[in-house]
Amino acid sequence: MSRRIRLGVNIDHVATVRNARGGLHPDPARAAEVALQAGADGITAHLREDRRHITDADIAVLSALCLEADRPLNLEMAVTEEMLAIALRHRPHAACLVPERREEVTTEGGLAVAGHEARIAPVVARLAEAGIRVSLFIEPAPAQVAAARAIGAQVVEFHTGRYCHLPAEARASEFARLADAAAQAEALGLEVHAGHGLDYGTAAEVLAIPEIVELNIGHFLIGEAVFTGLEPAIRRMRAAMDAATGAPA
Repeated sequence: MSRRIRLGVNIDHVATVRNARGGLHPDPARAAEVALQAGADGITAHLREDRRHITDADIAVLSALCLEADRPLNLEMAVTEEMLAIALRHRPHAACLVPERREEVTTEGGLAVAGHEARIAPVVARLAEAGIRVSLFIEPAPAQVAAARAIGAQVVEFHTGRYCHLPAEARASEFARLADAAAQAEALGLEVHAGHGLDYGTAAEVLAIPEIVELNIGHFLIGEAVFTGLEPAIRRMRAAMDAATGAPA
């Protein structure tokens, strides 16, 4: 049966380029506008504690832009009181809780929920009380899925970085791990998303997992935009996803 998968475009690395020189160009908000016009279903932005790319001002602008466009903003955030306060102030459609280490170049794995429920559950509860949809970015592991459900998350986003970085001939076991975790999550009533490291090929491959309803993709699309432009890169991703699931063009 055909299905249309939502595409969230992460515009963090437009801000990375901007911040390399200072000033205002290139503007992440302009990238968000282009992404929505090109077929993105929503915008994702990670406000890191060190503000290495997206800034507080960007979140304010993106919140207003997505509200006006009637498209969801997915705020990726660490589990801290500072980030909780920012999320409650802006009230994005969704908040995705992610692990964060200052020394990492990019998010290196999923959030450790199992064993840390007492720290994460109050943040989940306060976000949910404010009407913000709560997602947890986790590894495709049974204990993490069960813990996500136990603390009241509505969505899990599986970290696909390991799958994407393995040689193609070595991906079968990781694919099986993703598929099993997705089936477990859906059985528990959790919505299933996936993201990290995905390109045109791997995005299409993981969509063979029927429970996945949304992909969040950023770095690859911003990198491709250097060569093709952002709108063509997103349109090609949208087409690859639709071809993989049999969705009408």
